[in-house]
Amino acid sequence: MNTINIDTKQIVSKYGFKFTKSLGQNFLTDESVLMDIVNGAAVNEEDMVIEIGPGIGTLTKVLLSKAKMVNAVELDSKLIPILEQELKEYSNFKLIHEDALKIDYNQLIGDEKSVKIVANLPYYITTPIISHLLTGGYNFKSLTVMIQKEVAERIASKENCKAYGALSLLVQYYCDVEVIRKVPPTSFIPQPKVDSLVIRMDKLDTPKVQPKSIELFFRIIRESFNMRRKTLWNSLKGLKLSSDNMTEAFQVAGIDPVRRGETLSIFEFATLADCIYDILGEK
Repeated sequence: MNTINIDTKQIVSKYGFKFTKSLGQNFLTDESVLMDIVNGAAVNEEDMVIEIGPGIGTLTKVLLSKAKMVNAVELDSKLIPILEQELKEYSNFKLIHEDALKIDYNQLIGDEKSVKIVANLPYYITTPIISHLLTGGYNFKSLTVMIQKEVAERIASKENCKAYGALSLLVQYYCDVEVIRKVPPTSFIPQPKVDSLVIRMDKLDTPKVQPKSIELFFRIIRESFNMRRKTLWNSLKGLKLSSDNMTEAFQVAGIDPVRRGETLSIFEFATLADCIYDILGEK
């Protein structure tokens, strides 16, 4: 096995790399965090790993030492020659210079049976990337990401918690979520202003709920959290149901319309969505 050099500061200095603030670039310098990400993702020699945002390749090197293959997707053209040079000795490495939001991941995945995605995601792209990966019908086992602590807490949050919202329900519809560890700002260069969390999302073979209309289910969720302080009755007025139909839907679902969206479990949202779906079908 190749010796793993994770001296991030040395590599940055060697190539005179200048960080691009608009890309939210923060590179890891803490070896324990790198190992915890890879171990938390449960990467092994049977896995093909897709790494989003490899940076200068410090995490990539650890992944390459564990995985069968690593496909790294990097947008910043300034990082491409650095990655090519630093990882040239690895025969199980492939570099893809693309926008991670525009890739058809199934083309990368091909016939691979065990695919895991690993990423150190900048804040501005976290929600779009996670949404793209989960809703795109891509055939991977898990998604392990290091993201801003606030966003990770939203993803992992359950009902009746302040952080609970539409993102929580989107992820939990498709995945089981596990928090791996907290990462302080001192683990990066440059240092971000907030803590990060590493979380793993294991894709479910079958979603936790089976609403009659996925589109209506997620629309009701979005409407319920657009104005968090509103009651469900007021939040769902945009559905254009009559008062009688709204009353019927809540009664059949067994849900008090003066509750707020943050108090409903994913199962209650599915029940309410199906009751509304049935009523809309009768109109």
